[in-house]
Amino acid sequence: MALDEAGIMGGLYGDGIIACQGAFTTEWADRMAIDIWRVWERVKDKPGGALPRGPQRFYVEVAPEDISGFVDIVTHPWFVAVCEAVLTRDYRIVEIGFDIPFPGAEDQPWHRDFRAPAATLEGRRLNSLAFNLTAIDTRDEHGPFEIAPGTQWDAIEGAIDGMFPDRSLWRRYEERAVRKKPQRGDMSARSALTIHRGTANRSSEPRPVLVVGVDAPDATNAAHHDLQVTRSYFDALPPRVRDHLSCRVVDRLEMIEQHHVIEGLL
Repeated sequence: MALDEAGIMGGLYGDGIIACQGAFTTEWADRMAIDIWRVWERVKDKPGGALPRGPQRFYVEVAPEDISGFVDIVTHPWFVAVCEAVLTRDYRIVEIGFDIPFPGAEDQPWHRDFRAPAATLEGRRLNSLAFNLTAIDTRDEHGPFEIAPGTQWDAIEGAIDGMFPDRSLWRRYEERAVRKKPQRGDMSARSALTIHRGTANRSSEPRPVLVVGVDAPDATNAAHHDLQVTRSYFDALPPRVRDHLSCRVVDRLEMIEQHHVIEGLL
């Protein structure tokens, strides 16, 4: 498990994605999967509970309390080292959610998750990261995540919403494309600006993936989310977790009504 800053920075500023294989046990990942499906059953039929990300593909935002291994993730030495190296020691955890491509999910258009900020396009600096943890052992037929390394720096002028490059550029991404097939217990970190897509799920199984979004102090992604924790949970958190959360402290958790609809994926 590499914790050196040079390797972390080189990977994320180069390819735009790095991974820590075997960060957790398969048993730990199976408990995470149980948590994901419990939340899915609770919100799947509620307005704003599960947002479509294309045919048979959905995204759900959750509270830290919904994921029993949340503290394990955000105190893992690799997670902390990556955040501190790229986002500074004042990094902020702003989002927790999961993406599920069900059987029948199709290839997404190539995209980045949001418009690139000036810090990246002009300052050549990454100020946010997304950490992913798979709930199943990924195979080709599951519709793996596909990424075009190095494209976090692409300006993609004229892109719809600053996120969807014109089809005339797709050959560039297809030529660079790398399919990622993580296994249970693996954890990856990527720049959400690196051009990527979910591919078609031709299997008979859904492929849930947990997502943890983290910002540098100058990033503004927290404004698009509603991370919340109860007072008792917040007070019981270790200071090294509590001090990095951008969240509301509430008496009772509410369903997170999502507003970050990505029209280009529909």
